[in-house]
This record gives sequence, C-alpha cells and structure tokens, in this order.
Amino acid sequence: MSAVREFMTTDARCVKENESLVEAARTMRDMDCGSLPICGDDGKLKGMITDRDIVLKCVAAGRDPGQVMARELASGTPHWIDADANVDAAIDMMEKHQVRRLPVIADHKLVGIISQGDIARNYSEQRVGELVEHISERHGV
Repeated sequence: MSAVREFMTTDARCVKENESLVEAARTMRDMDCGSLPICGDDGKLKGMITDRDIVLKCVAAGRDPGQVMARELASGTPHWIDADANVDAAIDMMEKHQVRRLPVIADHKLVGIISQGDIARNYSEQRVGELVEHISERHGV
C-alpha cells in the first residue's frame, strides 16, 4: 500500500487568511500553480483558494483584489488528508468531495498537496481513470 506522502508535492505553501487576493495570485504565479491552501494565523487550514475563485468571486464581481482578504473566499469545511493515509483513501476523498487537490497534513501542519496529476503519474491506470471520470463529471470536463 502506498502512502499519500509518497505521491504528494512537497513544496506547498499557504496563503495566510489575512493576505490579499493580490498576494495569493502572486504566490500562485511564483509557484506556477492554480490553487493554494488558506491557513489561519493559528497555522490551521481554513480552506482552499483557486485562481478561478479570484477571477469569479472578486474581479468579475467588481471588487478590488488588493482589498479582499483570502479568508473571505474560504468557505465550507476544508478537506484534507493525513500524510500517512493510503492513496486509495485520498482518491476516495477526491471522488466524494469532487476536488482535484487535497492539502496533506502531518502533525497538524501542511506538508504538501496531493493532486489528481500526482496520482495519475504514479498510480494504477484503472484507478486513475475512475478518479478522473468521477471528478470530471462534476466539473463538466
């Protein structure tokens, strides 16, 4: 059985809940990624933010991304997976919650991100196909 930590991307960074969406977008640009976990001042995961969230929920709504804080886009319960969990558990969680990325937590701290792509590069073809199919159904891909 493979653990999530064997598949995850380890250079994950959080956007702080009190940082602006401009800062979040710059971090995404610098890291060449489309989403970031939102972490509170207490270091706990508050949610996820995507480049799409910034565009649709801020820019398209006529709001100033320099004035909107990341915490304003953190909604619902954040989904995450333990670094020592089995990859099948991550796949099941992605399918259940219809997400393409999960923050990976160890000792109550963010240690990485596991994405659909990370799994696709390293896991059985059949299981990856099921994951992509289930997630894509919701996202209309």
